[in-house]
Amino acid sequence: MNIKTWAAGIVVGLTLTFATTAQAEWAPKGPLTIEIGFGAGGSTDTIGRIVAKVMKEQTGWNVIAENKPGGGGIAMFTGIANRPADGQTIGLGVNMPILVNLVTRPAEMAFDLDSFDYLGTAGRAQLAMIARSDAPFDDVAGLIQYAKANNAPIAFDAKPQELAMRQVMQAAGVEFQFLSTKGGAENVQLILGGQAIAGFEAGEHLSFLDAGQLKMIASMNNARHNYAPDTPTLIEQGYPIYVDPVFFFAAAKGTPDDAREALSKALANALASEEVATVVQNSLKSPILNMGPEGTEAMLRDGLSNVAQLFK
Repeated sequence: MNIKTWAAGIVVGLTLTFATTAQAEWAPKGPLTIEIGFGAGGSTDTIGRIVAKVMKEQTGWNVIAENKPGGGGIAMFTGIANRPADGQTIGLGVNMPILVNLVTRPAEMAFDLDSFDYLGTAGRAQLAMIARSDAPFDDVAGLIQYAKANNAPIAFDAKPQELAMRQVMQAAGVEFQFLSTKGGAENVQLILGGQAIAGFEAGEHLSFLDAGQLKMIASMNNARHNYAPDTPTLIEQGYPIYVDPVFFFAAAKGTPDDAREALSKALANALASEEVATVVQNSLKSPILNMGPEGTEAMLRDGLSNVAQLFK
């Protein structure tokens, strides 16, 4: 074999190797849709759209963000569970509405936690129990002592918050009153105005903390908050329950391994970008938290047990 023939053989071999490698890399056949389980304008929508944008720029795929509101993500994940498991559609939702419905009406649900392949998480909303800065207590034990001698209205805007405090109430042998509101901003106003002795917020309270108008009594998540590392969780204060809203991505169960791996990697790369990190920080008032596929599934399964405790 002469040198030219040998060299040509090497070039052909390398070309075939590269072609085989390229063919082995999964890519969506047509548009990849990220379905967002809430309407336009909220935190979930904002996060889904920036992730779709950055994924498109990084991968070259045609990534489309599409709103599928209904039931706090129930409608969207019902659709995902019944789609072909081809990796062409993934869903972005929040765990708490899903888990509450799986606990309270499992027979009516068109899916369960085994209906999905999990791809990762974008972050968690850091939910705080707060009180006015001049409240005569600084922790949950102090709140309980106050409630034993005084009316103690608690402002909440989501059912798990109320259920968590009912667990505290039952365990401590104390009575709280509950004020249902339309959001954390209203909770803050009721606390500042003296109509509520404590309540819950996941970000809008930060400026009031900085101004010295509010103080944080407990982290309601299963970890302390990055901005308040000295404030213990409700768990650390003796009550083994938590409310941990996490934004997660999932595809239909049975998505091929190569598609699942490519999607998880593309999501991880997008979440690692400065552009996405900035948007998540601004939306959730907390940093990016990607638990990865295994960590996401574990979070949901642990969360299901925790929510079941809330409803006892």
